[in-house]
Amino acid sequence: MIAVMGVTASGKTEAAERLADRLGAVLVNADAFQVYRGLDIGTAKPEHRERYRLIDILDPSEPFGVGDWVLRATEELRALWSERRHVIVVGGTGQYVRALFEEFRELHSAPDPELRRRLQARLREEGIEALATDLLRRAPEVASRIDPKNPVRVCRALERLEETSEPIQFEVPPFRKIKFEVWRSPEDRKERIRQRIAEMIARGWREEVESLVRAGVDESYPALRAIGYFPILRHLQGRTSWPETVAEIEADTLRYAKRQLTWLKAEPGLIPVSASEEVEGWLEQSMPYLTTV
Repeated sequence: MIAVMGVTASGKTEAAERLADRLGAVLVNADAFQVYRGLDIGTAKPEHRERYRLIDILDPSEPFGVGDWVLRATEELRALWSERRHVIVVGGTGQYVRALFEEFRELHSAPDPELRRRLQARLREEGIEALATDLLRRAPEVASRIDPKNPVRVCRALERLEETSEPIQFEVPPFRKIKFEVWRSPEDRKERIRQRIAEMIARGWREEVESLVRAGVDESYPALRAIGYFPILRHLQGRTSWPETVAEIEADTLRYAKRQLTWLKAEPGLIPVSASEEVEGWLEQSMPYLTTV
C-alpha cells in the first residue's frame, strides 16, 4: 500500500496514476472534498475519476470526517487485499493518510445531526459573530487557525468540541506500507498554485458554484469548507468583488499549502522525491524503493 502525498497542486494525481499504471495498482482517493458530488473543478478531481475508489460518494449536505473516511477506506482495502492487489492512496488530506497508515485509535464518525441542527439554529438566530466569539472563548488555539467569518468552519470547530461518540474500530490489512512525497521547490509550488487557480477559473469554477446554489447548496453545507467555494459564494451574494475573491482564494490556498508542508515534515516514514522535472523522473526515482512491493 503506497501513499502519494504532497502539497496542493504539486502533481500528486499524475504521479499516482503513472505509478498505478506501472504497478497495476488500484487508486484510492484521500482528498476530503473530492468525496462530494458536484464539487469538481474547485477540488481538482482527476479527469479519469472512474479509476478511483472513494470519489463522488456523498452529497454536499452530508457530514464526513476522517473517521468516516478511514472506515470506508478500510472496507476497500480488505477487498483489495483479498484480490492481492497493490493500492495507491493519493490526496491532499494528510490527516486521512496518516490516520489510515498509522492506524489511529481515537477517531470519531461525523457529528450527531441533532448537534449540527442546534448549531445551525444558533447561526440563524445569533449570527456568525456570536458563534465565533463562543469558539474563541472555549478554544482560542482552534479559533486562531480558522476564518471567523466562515460559518462552516466555525460550526465544525464547535461540533468537535462537543464530540461525545465512541472512537471507531478498524483494522487495516497487512499490506507493506510506504509513503512518497511529490516534492517541489518553494518557487515551483507558488507558481503551480497560481496557475491552477487561473485554470480552475477558466474552466468555470464560478459557474460550478452558481450551479450548486441553484441546486440548494448554501453556506451551511459541509462541502463548502473546500477552499475557494465560500469566497465564490460570497461574491455571488454581492458581498465581494471578483478581484477580491480571486485574491482571497489565492491567499487561502497558499496558507493551506504552508500548513500541508508543516504536516508533511512530521509525517512518519515519508520519502520526499523531487518532481522538479517531468513526472517520469519522479517515477524513476521512486521505483527503487518498491523493488520488493
